[in-house]
Amino acid sequence: MEKRCKFWLPKKNRFCANLPLNDSIFCGNHNPSSDNQWIPCPIDPSHSVLQENLEGHVKRCPLLKQVQSLTLQPFYQKGINAGKEDEGEQLDTNTVEDNVTSEMKRNTVYSLTVPEFRNLIKKIESIHDLICNDIRESFKIPEACNLWIKREVDRKLPFQEKHVVQQASILGNLEEFRVLKNSVGMDQDDEERPAVVEFGAGRGYLTQMLADCYGTKRAFLIERKSYKLKADRSLRQKESLTIERLRIDIEDLNMNAVESLRGIPYVAIGKHLCGPATDLTLRCCLAREVSQENVEQSSGKHHMRGLSIATCCHHLCQWKHYINKKYVSSLGIAKEEFHVITWFTSWAVDADHGSDDFDVTDSKLNLESIGKEVGGEVTGGVEEIVRNMKAVERAVLGFKCKQIIDMGRLMWIKERGLETEFVKYVPAGISPENHLLIARFT
Repeated sequence: MEKRCKFWLPKKNRFCANLPLNDSIFCGNHNPSSDNQWIPCPIDPSHSVLQENLEGHVKRCPLLKQVQSLTLQPFYQKGINAGKEDEGEQLDTNTVEDNVTSEMKRNTVYSLTVPEFRNLIKKIESIHDLICNDIRESFKIPEACNLWIKREVDRKLPFQEKHVVQQASILGNLEEFRVLKNSVGMDQDDEERPAVVEFGAGRGYLTQMLADCYGTKRAFLIERKSYKLKADRSLRQKESLTIERLRIDIEDLNMNAVESLRGIPYVAIGKHLCGPATDLTLRCCLAREVSQENVEQSSGKHHMRGLSIATCCHHLCQWKHYINKKYVSSLGIAKEEFHVITWFTSWAVDADHGSDDFDVTDSKLNLESIGKEVGGEVTGGVEEIVRNMKAVERAVLGFKCKQIIDMGRLMWIKERGLETEFVKYVPAGISPENHLLIARFT
């Protein structure tokens, strides 16, 4: 029998199938002497490599050729949309900023005293009452999307009904906001129909629905990862549609340098742009697009008609990337508090969102009961308090923190001369990640 690694895998109920190292009974992945020597690959941080093998790995990393090819593209500019820790500083693309991890955020929360914890929650509620009192329900299923809603599309397309409903409502809100036009009765050669740029496109099924239901003629799919079962094959079968997929991180995308998009009006869309990806997208589309004096594009440059971004995963947000640090600072939220607030947002998925009595707007946290017993004595620290909070209380606080973060983004867009709206585009029972930023040039 061929010699195998002796590391036992309890979930698979067998030993590891890899070959062991020459001087060990374990493979390189499970060799105890290597436990603390793994570091992220500098070419692709999604995988790790032993530090002692780093020099050889970077020469043969599977993604090396892809990265080298990308850096030669005119639209690649490292960190152009990343933002800065201090908005007054010049952008330095050679500086590597470490992200604040979830563990670091949690430790910051647990290091607070009970009075500090209470005061922070009180501040969050006060800010939410001040700026988040006009978020309306806007669940739209437009007539144009009946093709998908009634499942009259190609049965081979791998999609789930809940995603179809979310995509339809995103497009319905864009139509109601006069960014999209129903293609029924419209001249198919209408040059006024804008192109579509989908950020964080994934498999591209939001663009697929838009092409099927609104007659889009040109689409750009922006995605840093590779996916199977993409909509690209179906989209390329449409003779009237031209699509282009750019495999690049939004952080490094210079939209002004995308040659095939020059001079073309477009609509920016994104469904569930996780954490800082929303901030990167806004900076990508608008930071160099609009000047205070003139919102019209100069000759030869592309221009954006409007945007629609479904935000999500706010717990991944970072101060460096956040688009409106000036605004949240004016509300009294410091950098450390911002990261605490982003950690609270992960609680939004707690509780039963399908319940009729779940309402973020009208819900208040019982601040007086936090950390107190009947006798009024403080019991335990913040960690114990968090552990004992009711799921609905955690969810309410999480949603309020999400909305504060998104309202800062909305205000940043408004400052650039766009008409904006922030809505709940599907019921929380369909998806707790149900907030949509919409904007257009008037």
